[in-house]
Amino acid sequence: MKALLEELGATIPKTHNLIVLAQLLVANYPDLRSFRRGLDFLTRFAVATRYPGDWASKRQAAAAMRWATRVRGSCRTVLGLLP
Repeated sequence: MKALLEELGATIPKTHNLIVLAQLLVANYPDLRSFRRGLDFLTRFAVATRYPGDWASKRQAAAAMRWATRVRGSCRTVLGLLP
């Protein structure tokens, strides 16, 4: 998503909040709206699970991978990159 911001020549915020990034992009890439639920879900894993005391179950990790794959694929398509 930050690569899409770069392509637009936009300022890239230092954040792991994917909802914030999506809000900056939806005017130019309205299809990102369909990922809102997944981006919210993924944002919860962006920092917290890196540190001791917080973790994801196998089910949550699998769901996060599915969402991440979908979002990444969509961004790569917009950028004209191979899947």
